[in-house]
Amino acid sequence: MAQSDISIVLVLPDLLGTYGDAGNAEVLLRRAIWRGYRARLIRTTRAADIPEGGDIYVIGGGEDAPQVLAAKELRRVPALGRGIAAGGSVLAVCAGFQILGRVFAGPDGAPVDGLGIFACETRRGARRRIGEVVARASAPLDLPPLTGYENHAGVTVLDAGARPLAHIVVGSGNDGRGAEGIIDGRSIGTYLHGPVLARNPGLADLLLESVVGPLEHLDDRLVGDLRGQRLSAAGRSRLRSRWPGVRRSTHDFLIDPVLQ
Repeated sequence: MAQSDISIVLVLPDLLGTYGDAGNAEVLLRRAIWRGYRARLIRTTRAADIPEGGDIYVIGGGEDAPQVLAAKELRRVPALGRGIAAGGSVLAVCAGFQILGRVFAGPDGAPVDGLGIFACETRRGARRRIGEVVARASAPLDLPPLTGYENHAGVTVLDAGARPLAHIVVGSGNDGRGAEGIIDGRSIGTYLHGPVLARNPGLADLLLESVVGPLEHLDDRLVGDLRGQRLSAAGRSRLRSRWPGVRRSTHDFLIDPVLQ
């Protein structure tokens, strides 16, 4: 079956690769190849190397100082912004999510200009948000519950009218008020590590479909086993926080139905 090329661009992994989010690019690559597409992964360590004609741009999380360096580099050489404006899809995780907003907090809390692609701003919160996350995908996204791991001190507030990627069931998400991530056309931002696409193959396929259209089904039973484990762990964690004295064996029978 004749298939077109899919270019997956991994953006500055030397600066934005602290939490294994480069694995998201590998997931996209493999899920495309398994379906017979000619896919290629382009790793860029300088903004000048980012192609403006990429199909999917993948940006990961990073520590505060590298995040500021990455933002300055991406503003100085605006190839990423041009690629997204030309129709490229994007997955931006944690620090990458913040960079694509209008402004985020630097290491000292001072504001740092972002790229202004996402309709949001990020400030430094009073505490760090760490732990398993489960979230229901926003309508009309036809996705099962999203699972991941968050680790961020930033509090991201979406503009009025901006659409979150999902709504929190377990965890904190953007600002502790129920929103997780953002979705704007082909652009997705999220606080979910994991890597998020390894835990949520439906989200990976959503990005691929934005490039090539409807996809053939893959056998994801092994991923389903992983998802079941992580969703159950998140459910037990939530119950422990509500009822600290309840026995572990009891938790296994009290998982919220949305986690199944």
